[in-house]
Amino acid sequence: MNKALRQTPLFAAALLAGACQPLGLAPFNYWPVAFLGLLSFAAILYYKPTLGFFRTSFAYGIGLYGVGVSWVFVSIHTYGNASVFLGVLLTTLFVVFLGFMFALPFWCWQRFGRPSPQLFLRGFPALWALNEAYRSWIFTGFPWLHIGYGHLETPLAGWAPVLGIFGLGFLLACCAVSLLALIQTTLKQRLVAASLLIGIIAIGGLLAQKQWTQAAGPMKTVAMVQPNIPQEHKWDRDWLEPTYQRLVAQSESLWRADWLIWPEAALPTVLSEAQPFIATMAEQAQATQTALVTGVITDQINSENKNGRHFFVSRYFNSLVVVGQGSGLYHKQRLVPFGEYVPLEAQLRGLIQFFNLPMSVLHKGPSEQAPLMLSGTPIWPAVCYEIVYPDLIASGARQAQAILTVSNDAWFGESLAPIQHLQMAQMRALETGRYVIRATNNGISAIIDERGKITASSKQFVQATLEGEVQPRTGNTPFMSSGSAPILIICGLLLLGLGLISRRKKAPAAE
Repeated sequence: MNKALRQTPLFAAALLAGACQPLGLAPFNYWPVAFLGLLSFAAILYYKPTLGFFRTSFAYGIGLYGVGVSWVFVSIHTYGNASVFLGVLLTTLFVVFLGFMFALPFWCWQRFGRPSPQLFLRGFPALWALNEAYRSWIFTGFPWLHIGYGHLETPLAGWAPVLGIFGLGFLLACCAVSLLALIQTTLKQRLVAASLLIGIIAIGGLLAQKQWTQAAGPMKTVAMVQPNIPQEHKWDRDWLEPTYQRLVAQSESLWRADWLIWPEAALPTVLSEAQPFIATMAEQAQATQTALVTGVITDQINSENKNGRHFFVSRYFNSLVVVGQGSGLYHKQRLVPFGEYVPLEAQLRGLIQFFNLPMSVLHKGPSEQAPLMLSGTPIWPAVCYEIVYPDLIASGARQAQAILTVSNDAWFGESLAPIQHLQMAQMRALETGRYVIRATNNGISAIIDERGKITASSKQFVQATLEGEVQPRTGNTPFMSSGSAPILIICGLLLLGLGLISRRKKAPAAE
């Protein structure tokens, strides 16, 4: 009991350190607070390993996600119609699960890597970067709240087109352990740590001056419609015609633009039923020499054979379609668990209304798809959640001269999620040296330049239109050419090498 009481302040400190990290991200952007949380986390692991790497990192993960993804409650309670109790319970379980996933790599490192204090300082940045990457792909991934997103306005932003978001996390962790080394190590090691710290910041500042991509042709005028359809009426059949009328009315003065964008699932029905309306809009777009892009659910009927029986299966995709002065059809590749498909569907479907949402029957689009063509310009599409996957966007952007992301963040209400989502789109622009166009149902719609700066944006929860200009760009940033693989391979090899050194020295594992 006495040992547990002694460790309670350490657990609480790690919990508080984790809660600091979301404060470094949008809408707060207090990046020094987030860095202090990271530094505190590293210091607890370094100075007080007796708490255990798992418990320390689990506490950090609970603080991180308890603050950073509290908006999940809004989706479950407000739009999933779960009770307050059930909403709190499911949100808590989600946070605990994410905290466990955050802690697992740290437990593995202590269990198998056996880091001594000096090896800890060398290995912590690599483990941090690998942890962020692993959380972005396991179980389809939840690539949210990475600490580097808070550095769009700092000298470290210059590293983003070179190393990507995971590389920024690696460098921030390097800065944290460098500060620890300045206090605890020999004079020679302090000089190395100080040089590393200064070098990361200085080189980042120099890289920020580099223009990695080039303008390709004239600027394009872009207009977006933000219809602000209430989520509770989004799929109401009685709202179908009013939704069409709202889109037409808001678009009336926008047809002069080169590109006109409607948001994710702007047409609240399937593509086959919406064809007459789309045909009318296509005629309007052709008459004004405009490329119209809209989100819509695509329905396909596939013929299948099973056990000698022939039958037809309906498949649905969250899609973007282009009409008028453009062409292309894109199906979303990365689906949102529970929002667009239900894991363990047989067990969960119908349990509560949250597991029976209208869009939770979607299928994943193929991995090999072509960019959309808008007035002769190739554009890489990303539907909602896809914009948070750095390598997916970097790979697609190599084929395109701008990036288009559409979303419907009404699910999250007045929470942190829409603003966090926008910040991640800014990072994709910086990583790829491409303009990002972001069209949403209820805000925040925006145009982001190739350096991640917002040049135009709308307010949330209002009917609005947004107009601006986009510069198509060619050329690849280093991150576009290589993706996250180089920095992650280096981190993996570093941890492997440190593990072999530790075992050779027979360093005992911390208790």
